[in-house]
Amino acid sequence: MSTENLPQSPETSPQRPPRKPRVAVVFGGRSSEHGISVVTAGAVLAAIDRTRYDVLPIGITRDGRWALTADEPERMAITERRTPDVEELAESTEGGVLLPVDPANREVVYSEPGSVPKALGEVDVVFPVLHGPYGEDGTLQGLLELSGVPYVGAGVLASAVGQDKEYMKAVFASYELKVGPYVVVRPREWEQDRSGARRKIVDFAGEHGWPLFVKPARAGSSIGITKVDDLSGLDEAIEEARRHDPKILVEAALRGREIECGVLEFEDGPRASVPAEIPPPSEHAYYDFEAKYIDSTPGIVPAPLDAEETAEVQRLAVAAFDAASCEGLVRADFFLTEDGEFVINEINTMPGFTPISMYPQMWQASGVSYPELVDRLVQAALRRSTGLR
Repeated sequence: MSTENLPQSPETSPQRPPRKPRVAVVFGGRSSEHGISVVTAGAVLAAIDRTRYDVLPIGITRDGRWALTADEPERMAITERRTPDVEELAESTEGGVLLPVDPANREVVYSEPGSVPKALGEVDVVFPVLHGPYGEDGTLQGLLELSGVPYVGAGVLASAVGQDKEYMKAVFASYELKVGPYVVVRPREWEQDRSGARRKIVDFAGEHGWPLFVKPARAGSSIGITKVDDLSGLDEAIEEARRHDPKILVEAALRGREIECGVLEFEDGPRASVPAEIPPPSEHAYYDFEAKYIDSTPGIVPAPLDAEETAEVQRLAVAAFDAASCEGLVRADFFLTEDGEFVINEINTMPGFTPISMYPQMWQASGVSYPELVDRLVQAALRRSTGLR
């Protein structure tokens, strides 16, 4: 591949004016949520203000290769019920992007077999729009901390807590946030004693009733989740969840309304958006991947709550943000039970971020447009240092 059209380092000419901050938008990745991450990246690339920032799109393929990709957001949309893929956007099938590993040097390099490595210039901030393991779970955040490169969103600990539903619930419970009943089946339990693991879940169902929701403990976008109405569907649901994560979480069904609330970091601290309600999808058993992204089941923004309920869910959303030591942004998901109590289901430290996703919609209704939302997140990242803070 020719390097003539690659982004050039703006530091090479002494006559150049002070350069704009360079934002590397990193997307794709090795998780089951690869395609949704690409869709999110397309939306961010289309919205980011090119008069204020230079942009470098970097895609991570499903096998982990860091690829320089085309800056063509229109190719990153869901088409014909199919999500896009980094391999389709990569400038080369072999070339790779190398991030710096020296905090004193933020120079990004492009390398291709048989060619001289090409410097692409320094990166000032990374906007990681990866969803799921190997990106949203603290792994990429740890790499960026080692490299000394600021990044959008939660740090290592908060990202890990936000990805692992078991520890997320434990943290919330320790901060006296109400969580629903759940039980965890660890890999060793299922692999060494299936009957014992199955009995553990059946005993849980005996206490809390059917249906149950069987989930990968460390996945998102409702991937790998099965609603189980009785014992006959349990093993199949466990195997489906384990296709995405060897650790599974089983939750009791909570009867109530699904309410979401966004949290965004402003200069003076985190603030909550107006909440939204997710109505039961008419063509799906629950709000699953297909309902969210393929059929785009619309949410209700703002949620039809009274003033007291709105204030309470906003308070709880910020409390969850603080409990997990989050930064940048969070979408907090709740159930409003029949007795009027908010039960937190989970947080997403990098929620769905397309213009039709609930997080941007809630902030749009709160007076923050999608382009302004992207800008605020980048600016918040630029204000922070890496390391202990």
